[in-house]
Amino acid sequence: MWTHIASIGQIITKIMEILKTLLLTLLIIAISFCLLAITIIIKKNGKFPNLHIGGSKEMRKRGIKCAQSQDKDARRDNHMRVNETSKTI
Repeated sequence: MWTHIASIGQIITKIMEILKTLLLTLLIIAISFCLLAITIIIKKNGKFPNLHIGGSKEMRKRGIKCAQSQDKDARRDNHMRVNETSKTI
């Protein structure tokens, strides 16, 4: 009648297996973060590289901007824009 219910020992064994897998996963993730950060830690003025389009000298030389910057410029330079900050009704 109670054969489908696992014993306490089996449940604890399964929980221990899950914990081992979880700890191993966390260890792998921690090692990965450390390896990714090595160049940042070793460099004298270490920081993440600027991967934004506007941060590239070559892109700026060619006049290439990111979509957000182009949109901001287009909104600012548009003489037909609606002044959204006015309080007049």
